[in-house]
Amino acid sequence: MSLQNLRVIVTGADGFIGSHLIERLLEEGAVVKAFCYYNSFNSWGWIDTLPEAAKSKINIFMGDIRDPNGVREALKDIDIVFHLAALIAIPYSYHSPDSYIDTNIKGTLNILQAARDLNIKRVIITSTSEVYGTALYTPIDEKHPKQPQSPYSASKIGADSLAESFYRSFSLPITIVRPFNTYGPRQSARAIIPTVITQLLDGEETIKLGDTSPTRDLLFVKDTVEGFVVIAKTDSLIGEEVNIATQVEHSVESIALRIIDLINPNAQIITDTQRIRPKNSEVFRLLGSNSKLKEHTQWSPAFSLDEGLMATIKWFESPQNRAQYKSNIYNI
Repeated sequence: MSLQNLRVIVTGADGFIGSHLIERLLEEGAVVKAFCYYNSFNSWGWIDTLPEAAKSKINIFMGDIRDPNGVREALKDIDIVFHLAALIAIPYSYHSPDSYIDTNIKGTLNILQAARDLNIKRVIITSTSEVYGTALYTPIDEKHPKQPQSPYSASKIGADSLAESFYRSFSLPITIVRPFNTYGPRQSARAIIPTVITQLLDGEETIKLGDTSPTRDLLFVKDTVEGFVVIAKTDSLIGEEVNIATQVEHSVESIALRIIDLINPNAQIITDTQRIRPKNSEVFRLLGSNSKLKEHTQWSPAFSLDEGLMATIKWFESPQNRAQYKSNIYNI
């Protein structure tokens, strides 16, 4: 299926992955609406940084995913919904879990209800590898048990279950897309790779991190959004959960040391105790299976870790981009 001239909406379009997905959908020739979080500054988030030629093709809708009426209005005359809007920071979910329930669960319910009433053709629900918790076996496939090791992951498990229930109860054409750890330009300051890069580029030689032993399956953002696009084109994945993963794992320490080697080999890692998750909440191993995605599509990662890291570092080297980040403040 081609996305040419199809009317699509991306919730969370002003965020990291959402803004990259917007760019990719424009390349596909889709008619793109961006659902951005309403604010009094008239900010469109990362969409503000896109080239004017791209912005001129985007229909901006300012709203709040927690508001069912606004969501319903946004989804009118839409063919495909890419639902990415969510609260994602794990440490913040420890002390503000209510906001995760409202945004991630109720927000997803609003999307599902509106999509059902408006007969939307495809609904792509964004999940997270955090729903699996620490791997009980590897590679982690879609049948792996769900383990809510943080209020954040619990909220995403709840949202995924709601989506599955709408498929089973109402035949709503949903697909639950589960990206593993995505990184790249515009990523939130709370994530490991921007944390290391920004400290190094700001001249720090002691890099503050939490536990460096966990492993992660790292996806460059362009590979992640390509996964979203090919999944949306694949009808055989309706009603399915599907991972986007490289099927390769890297420890947090090895990732940090690789970035240090690329920017300032004299830097050292030190442990900052405020960045360490509670023991039973830390996800110590994530290594995803991409077999299902490859079985149904031609997707495969196009970027190696080094290629992705170098592209990310280059983006952060721009003073204008780095000005958006405060490397000296721990962002939960």
